[in-house]
Amino acid sequence: MNVDLDCTGLLCPLPVIRLAKILPTVAVGDTVTVLADDPAAATDIPAWCRMRSQELVSAAQNQYVVRRVS
Repeated sequence: MNVDLDCTGLLCPLPVIRLAKILPTVAVGDTVTVLADDPAAATDIPAWCRMRSQELVSAAQNQYVVRRVS
């Protein structure tokens, strides 16, 4: 199952904060698609995934798909 998280118009660090809040609500193996147009998200979301040991499935055109690993 995929959950969409619209963070369009939000500035750093809000997209990452919202991702951190919603990820525990999805099952392990499921994904969250984050829509974020803040340029910092291109750095922040992949870095957050690495630090939290979550999988960044894709990152393109202001859309980031994160799979919950644990």
